[in-house]
Amino acid sequence: MKQIALSWSGGKDSCMALHELTNTGKKVVCLVTTVPQETGKTFAHNEDMKKIKAQADSLEIPMEFIHCTYDTYTDDFLKELKRLKTKYKVDAIAFGDMYLDGHREWGQNLADAAELEAVYPLWSNRSGMLQALKRFVDAGYKAEVIKVREDLLPSNWVGRLLDDHFIKDISEKDLCPMGESGEYHTFVYDGPLFNKEVKNITL
Repeated sequence: MKQIALSWSGGKDSCMALHELTNTGKKVVCLVTTVPQETGKTFAHNEDMKKIKAQADSLEIPMEFIHCTYDTYTDDFLKELKRLKTKYKVDAIAFGDMYLDGHREWGQNLADAAELEAVYPLWSNRSGMLQALKRFVDAGYKAEVIKVREDLLPSNWVGRLLDDHFIKDISEKDLCPMGESGEYHTFVYDGPLFNKEVKNITL
């Protein structure tokens, strides 16, 4: 069985990637989250590390933070990925990207440099994003919006839960329902793979 490291943002995409991998019998041996020194928070969503660690603890999967800088991001990621390859006997690294070719190319190049397989369990096309969002909600995961692009979505969408009402409202917008281009970001706090809810965390 392949030993897989999963690039983890704490949001719905990486969570659904974990869900798909787990349901198809794959073994995720660690979660990987990058933390730029410039912010001290996660690269993907500017999230507090304690909240990401709480997710990993609830999922009972080891969390590995990759400390990097914006200027040396890829090099730092590659160096740590090689270390994790040895530590966990990793064969592959998985990403939650869904259809942006540039993101996939970056991940593939990173995996190639580390001599690992690149896995994209959610890879689809732009037209399938509304269905992807429905699958996430229907699977029983609970997530809230933590950030929006205010040129595309109202600021009062922050704090909204991903549910049927959210699906209806986002489907009426002229943007990606999954927020693949950063239209909105989420934090997943409960669901089938979680052992306990991680919504309210004292920082």
